[in-house]
Amino acid sequence: MQTLTIRDLRYDFGKVTAWLADGEEIEITKHGKPVAMLSLPRQKRAPKFDAKKHRRWMKETWGDRVFSAEEVRKMREAELGDMS
Repeated sequence: MQTLTIRDLRYDFGKVTAWLADGEEIEITKHGKPVAMLSLPRQKRAPKFDAKKHRRWMKETWGDRVFSAEEVRKMREAELGDMS
């Protein structure tokens, strides 16, 4: 977290925008005491899940294939190795 004074905020806003672009949070102080926090706005909500689009993707990727529990277990073992 970066810290700057109200004066710095007023006279060196270029530095502030650069820090924000790098994802930094900035604490604003006045007479050595924190008075505010400055950060980028939080991301908007995640896009709504589209079940039809997901089913279409699944069909394109896997076709009509249905995996047995044993096949799924083997695939997971192959992906994770000794981590499981």
